[in-house]
Amino acid sequence: MNIKGVNCVKIFVAGPRAISSLSNAVKERLLGICNNGFTILVGDADGVDSAVQKYLTQINYPNVRVYASNGKVRNNHGHWPVEAVQVAQHIRGFDFYAMKDNAMVANADYGFMVWNSESKGTLTNIVNLLNAGKKVLVYLHPQNAFHCIDTFNKLENIIRRVPQKTRTMFYDLRKTNLRPEKMGA
Repeated sequence: MNIKGVNCVKIFVAGPRAISSLSNAVKERLLGICNNGFTILVGDADGVDSAVQKYLTQINYPNVRVYASNGKVRNNHGHWPVEAVQVAQHIRGFDFYAMKDNAMVANADYGFMVWNSESKGTLTNIVNLLNAGKKVLVYLHPQNAFHCIDTFNKLENIIRRVPQKTRTMFYDLRKTNLRPEKMGA
């Protein structure tokens, strides 16, 4: 599927730990990614990361890279190569795991996020991918709907329909993480 020596499209796939199984719609999209031979970049967390890994193992998909902070892998169901993202020892909690997500944002061509409309980590990944000028396919789990997001305006259309707590989180992220020149893009 992946031709050695050929630069392949890389898709960063992620979502919250609160979602532990994939819908058939998400599995179909993943199968499409696999049928194209794209490289899947996935984290090592429980929840969506683990569910994606299990599905890719079931279909025997080899073109996967698992990212782990400091190389300490929590889940690697397919025994794929591990990308060890070095994190300073003083960094803890959310920021510790966000470092591997930031590496996947940097290395990916596109994002595919499964989101429950609440997860800060998944929302941060969406924002960071857009900030890097990369398109994101967002599957809103509560609505069982896909959204192609390539601008912050499109993301804001989704944000208007999520819980107030999530809207507040988004606007806080916007204040701290978004470059002004990207805001209207």
